[in-house]
Amino acid sequence: MKVYSLEEGTKLVKAARIAIELYLKSPYFDKKVVEREISSFKEEHGVFVTIEHYPTKELRGCIGFIKAPGPIKSSLIDAAIAAATEDPRFVSMSHRELEDVTIEVSILSKPEPITGSPEEIKKQVKVGRDGLIIEYGFYSGLLLPIVAVEQGWDSEEFLKNVCIKAGLSPHMWRQNGVSLYRFETQVFREEKPNGEIEEIKMQ
Repeated sequence: MKVYSLEEGTKLVKAARIAIELYLKSPYFDKKVVEREISSFKEEHGVFVTIEHYPTKELRGCIGFIKAPGPIKSSLIDAAIAAATEDPRFVSMSHRELEDVTIEVSILSKPEPITGSPEEIKKQVKVGRDGLIIEYGFYSGLLLPIVAVEQGWDSEEFLKNVCIKAGLSPHMWRQNGVSLYRFETQVFREEKPNGEIEEIKMQ
């Protein structure tokens, strides 16, 4: 995975905010207007955009792509708009809310399979470094690395909660036939609404 500088991360977060603002304010939104601002970002990484109320950090929306459907200059915009308008847990944002939320962008590495006995699996998961994905039949769930850090989970609690996120029983990660993956992220977010951008380092 490419490591982005703070300057590059700043451009991505600002582009996400601009995309949301233009989409919410204009019925004639043109994605290419924002793409031109980040045209040099041609890498294909998974990306998630998280929107939080400020200063409570209460979640307002979070959507993204595990596997890149195209270059990040395009998928970032799609993820940002979806986080603001399509997260099924919330009603669509209004443009007036933009002054009261912060934007966070997570760039994902390629997911790596986790296999072995339950004890071996727990040892392979490092809180602060890894995000988790679980897949079982039609069920799937993902938790970003920052979630485990903010919640104070150890590796087993993290595994249980990614099961719950997928709609499975907490101990399903121990069962045969379940696919588990880990990934790393680089995270940039606003310190306050439309404020300075910081890189979040958790390790």
